[in-house]
Amino acid sequence: MAVDRQLLHIISTITDLDDLERFFRDLFTPAELDDITLRWKLLKDLHNGIPQRKIAQKYKISLCKITRGSRVLKKKDAVVPHLLKQMDDDTP
Repeated sequence: MAVDRQLLHIISTITDLDDLERFFRDLFTPAELDDITLRWKLLKDLHNGIPQRKIAQKYKISLCKITRGSRVLKKKDAVVPHLLKQMDDDTP
């Protein structure tokens, strides 16, 4: 299923982090927010070179969940690796 472009546009216009958080809380269930947050954390950990088994222990999740994130980071056209690199570059 394609992501609704109007939704993407609305999200991209929200500049206040508190408003963005409230929007996400309105839109997603607590379980969905937990899933998104976990996905982002494990992507950051993979990017930082933490072994998959350590990530699995850290978050008490299966290696299967981590494998998907690993594949995302390896994809040529993936945006996530570039965003994570940009975060690294912006960190003092």
